[in-house]
Amino acid sequence: MLLTARRRGFLGPGPVEAHIDHARAFLPHWRCEGGEDPRWSLDLGSGGGIPGLVLACDRPGTTWVLLDANATRTAFLAAATAELGLAHRVSVVTARAEELGRDPGHRRRYARVVARAFARPAVVAECAAPLLEVGGLLLVSEPPEGHGRWPRDELEQLGLAVVEAEVSTPRIAVLGQRHPCPERFPRRVGIPAKRPLW
Repeated sequence: MLLTARRRGFLGPGPVEAHIDHARAFLPHWRCEGGEDPRWSLDLGSGGGIPGLVLACDRPGTTWVLLDANATRTAFLAAATAELGLAHRVSVVTARAEELGRDPGHRRRYARVVARAFARPAVVAECAAPLLEVGGLLLVSEPPEGHGRWPRDELEQLGLAVVEAEVSTPRIAVLGQRHPCPERFPRRVGIPAKRPLW
């Protein structure tokens, strides 16, 4: 599946195994406080299925939404989930994250939201916070030099706080949804990128 995704331009360069290893770097942050897997998880901008498709395969007790705005990519993801026998617990949604964050069926639903190469931090945070339940975690793949990308005061506007800034490789930033995201977020489609909160 991932070889096909790379051929179609849905994955970056490098060995497929490296992409799988990168996706698995999210796993140490996966379990809930009671030791169980989170019930609902969402991959923000799933592209070729990294990390969501890999995590769905590795965590059979989880239910997923793979979100992407590009219909070509979501058609690939839907075919991949069917071929892997995951369609009963992995849904593929073609939509903008800003739209999904306003949808009552998705707002405050997810215990985990993951993002890898989705957008700059302010956009990731604004698009993810409305989707997270209180107590949920946003897990974001960070560049090697990605220090100071998550300012406390700006995150507080969204109900988020940094839980852990990972120093391992690959780096994963862990942000917790401390309070419900205010209703004014997310702003209209495109506005988080045009006028970022920081």
